[in-house]
Amino acid sequence: MQVTPIGEREIGAAREYFVGLHSRLSDAWASLDPGSAQHRDEWTRPPTDVLAGNGRLSLIELGATFDRAGVAFSDVSGAKLPAAASERHTGIAGQPFRAMGTSVVVHPVNPYAPTSHANVRLFTARGGEMWWFGGGFDLTPVYPFDEDARDWHQAAKAACDPAGPSVYASLKEACDRYFYLPHRGETRGIGGLFADDVNDANEEVGGDFEHCFALIRRIGDAYLQAYVEVVKRRRDTPFGEREQAFQRLRRGRYVEFNLAFDRGTRFGLQSSARTESLLMSLPPRAEWRYDHHAEPGSPEARLADYLKPRQWI
Repeated sequence: MQVTPIGEREIGAAREYFVGLHSRLSDAWASLDPGSAQHRDEWTRPPTDVLAGNGRLSLIELGATFDRAGVAFSDVSGAKLPAAASERHTGIAGQPFRAMGTSVVVHPVNPYAPTSHANVRLFTARGGEMWWFGGGFDLTPVYPFDEDARDWHQAAKAACDPAGPSVYASLKEACDRYFYLPHRGETRGIGGLFADDVNDANEEVGGDFEHCFALIRRIGDAYLQAYVEVVKRRRDTPFGEREQAFQRLRRGRYVEFNLAFDRGTRFGLQSSARTESLLMSLPPRAEWRYDHHAEPGSPEARLADYLKPRQWI
């Protein structure tokens, strides 16, 4: 099946959604951490030989609820599609491209509230002759709760079901494969959804532009609602230095994945993207210890059972 080209109307509709989602996420984090300052800025990158574009970023850092809660929107274009975005599309490697989307990473203060990540995006090449959506979300607990995992995956399934009966299973499996640390032999967390190459050439989860765009909108909206509920449920759980120390160690694994394996980070580095936006996913406090092992039978040791693919619903 060939990809049907899209035009400025479709690209403009996607941009409008991504900008609106950025605002809704930023407002949600501010409402969950009302006593903490939220930095918001907009940026423009003048055209160069590498990249041009604009975007906006909001960030709460070292707040009462969030150690870091960042939301970034960007809309950039360039003359040559970087390798990280074209490794599965060799026919358009090095072609003119445009990439836009909204991404978010949240690291709560409370170790019982899980880290979360979400991203929704649209790539186009050769002026819309080639295009694909991507997106998804995942949850990375330090101290896991079955209730949180089930609700998270129920929200994921509800977002996928209108697109087809097998879409949730496909995107969940893709998430389990992608957010995996091979050198550690563990998943980054309890998973969620990971969608890429979503267009009318994707017979498994894709369709025409409106079908794909609707799926991406449901994913973005489901993330916002589901994660707000998890934070409200866990943010006031009592904790101490023991829990914070383990949280810092687990955040180290998060950094390892983002810097060594994350394709979005590689795309940003290869395209000389804005550094502050690119690295906002990293926690302000993380730690590494040589040959660390949780005490057998401890609450910390329990996490290992969750860092493998599992059917939650």
